[in-house]
This record gives sequence, structure tokens and C-alpha cells, in this order.
Amino acid sequence: MPNPNVVVSRVVRFDPPLDRAPAEMLRAARGVSVELEGGRRVRLDPANPRSVGLLQILEGLSKHRLPVYLELDPATSAITRLLIPHVGRVTDLRPIDDKALGVQLERSHGRHTLRHDQPDFAEIEKQLGEAMQSGSPVILTEDDAHNIIDVRAYRPGPDGPVPPFPKPEPPPPRIPWILRWIRKLFGWMWHWLWCRWWWFGWVSQTRAQQVFDVMNATSCDPLTVPAPCIPFLYPDDGCWARAHEMCRLMINMGLSPKKVWIQGALYVSTRNNPSCGVWWGWHVAPTLCVRGPRFFQTQRMVIDPSLFTTPVSKATWKGIQGDINATLTDTDAAIYYLWGSVTDPTYSATNYYLAFYRLQLQNRALQNGAPPYANCP
Repeated sequence: MPNPNVVVSRVVRFDPPLDRAPAEMLRAARGVSVELEGGRRVRLDPANPRSVGLLQILEGLSKHRLPVYLELDPATSAITRLLIPHVGRVTDLRPIDDKALGVQLERSHGRHTLRHDQPDFAEIEKQLGEAMQSGSPVILTEDDAHNIIDVRAYRPGPDGPVPPFPKPEPPPPRIPWILRWIRKLFGWMWHWLWCRWWWFGWVSQTRAQQVFDVMNATSCDPLTVPAPCIPFLYPDDGCWARAHEMCRLMINMGLSPKKVWIQGALYVSTRNNPSCGVWWGWHVAPTLCVRGPRFFQTQRMVIDPSLFTTPVSKATWKGIQGDINATLTDTDAAIYYLWGSVTDPTYSATNYYLAFYRLQLQNRALQNGAPPYANCP
């Protein structure tokens, strides 16, 4: 039986309308009423120190027409817990161990876990299996440790479907294997010659560190997440959007970045997650061709502020992610999503997902404090 104190809905309107900063609105109006679909209302009390942050998150979700998961106090309808659901298609469902199932979502490299001790395990497993078979998107809510607690069918609102999924490019014409081999050989030779003949034109190690520092400087303040900051401090998910935005910034700096993708059973220790680690099925970051330290030596180095404080080799980048059998794939910077060679030339999907994960970071900081977390080694 549905819990009457749990609501998964979109925000319809605010009363009074949000025409000023959230903190000012709460003070001036002595609170703000939030109307959800179906007419239900919740109220944000200015006396609650979390209300400003909650109002900012609700406003952000409203702008992007995204649902919100709310647990409410039955006596006052005050928000006791806010979570930001994922909207997407289920692409894989398989056991992690004898205690949980791993769920993979389209456009998500994080691992989402359905634990056997979840009270609604059987019902949620059935919903996920049916959604995977039908290809229907779901609204999936998980706690901050990525344990799934609620799954519902997704129905587009009056403004159309969300989120924006760029369409895959049509596959290129198939060419004979011998021509593919020759093209690959010449491509490798050209890259080798280019890096060496134009050695002086590629970035120095000092310049690579400067570029890294510029990227890292765009990191979000966890409690305010002002656009267009990049949510490096939320390593759990969203790497493809972070990488695409970093490539855009590098191109605007006159650089020629590429990307490296990794696939495997990846686990990374981090102080930017309250659990001190994150699981991934894949990950991506920009690369730059860097010269040195020896004369005529060049290598592709990875720029990944979510994991490091300096540019690193691809081998080092792979090694920290915990799967020696993981595979690497290099692509042009234009590839936004590897599977299907999806591009995002207008950066509309990139901006959408950056906004989504900025809100996830802000909600985590509101609930747990700002990272890094002192309990992590």
C-alpha cells in the first residue's frame, strides 16, 4: 500500500512566486508554499535552517521539469527528506552478490543497488525487469548510498519528455577489414609523426598543469552550486557531461583535447562521498597531448579533477579505478556518449546533466555537510 507521507511529483508553482532570492523570499513571505501535481501542497518554514537550500533545489527541479521525492511529516506536511530521482531507461539488471542486484541506467555510469532487505524488493525487481524489457523510462529514487528505495513509471509532462537524450548518429558505411587496418596503421603513424614533428607546438607539462588548474577552478561550491560550475565534488555520476564541458572550455582556450573512456567493474576511493568510495561501470575524461619530460617525448595525459590534483598518464588514471581488466577507448572530443557515437554540438544535454548533478551535490551537502568528508581516510 502506498505511503501517504511519501510523494513523487513535479513542482507546479510556488506561492508566493519566486521573484527574489530564496532566502529573501522565505523571510519576506514568512514561508513559501509549494504546490505539487495533484494539488498537494508542502510548506517551507523560514525558521528551518534547511529551508533555503530545499527551496533552491525545488526551484532547480521545477525549471528542468524534473520530479522530486519527498517524505513529509504527517502532522505538518513539512519536508523531512528530499531526494532527487533519476529519470531514465533500465539497461541492465544483474546480481552483485547474494545480498543485492545491480541496476544500470541509460546515461548513468554509477551503480544503483537494489538490496534484498529492501521491504519492497520483489515488487521493485519486477518493475525494473518489466521496464528493461519494454524500454519504458522509470522514475528511480535512491538514497545517498545509491540504494534504490522507490521506482515508478515515468510519464512525460505537458512540456514534453525529459531528460534530453541526443540521438545516436547513423553508423558509418562498413568498409573491408584490410582498408580498416590500413587506415588504423596510417592513423597511428600520423599521430606519432605529428606529435614529434610538431613537438614544440604541443603543450608543456607546465601548461598542462595550468589547464588542469583552470578546469579545477570551475568546481562548484557544494552549498550554492552556481551555474556554470562543474560538480567535480559529486563523483558518483555525470562524468560524460563534466568531460564534455571541460573539452568545450579547452577548445575555447585554443587547445585540441580528446577523450579517453574506461569500461569495467570500477571502484574509486574518494573523500567526496560520505561512504568514502564510488562504484562505476564506466568513466570518461579529457586528454591532452603533452610533451616531455624528455626531448621529443609526448604522451596523452588525462585531465580529471574528480580523481586527481594534476594531469596523469592513462595508465595511472586506469590504475586508480580498481579493475586491471578494464578497457580503454580513445575518441575525439566531439563524442558526448560513446555508445552510439552520440554528439551534443549545442551542449544542451551537457548543460542539462550538469544542472542535474549540481542539484545532487547541493542536496548531499545540505544533508551531510560539504565534502570532503572527515570520516574518509
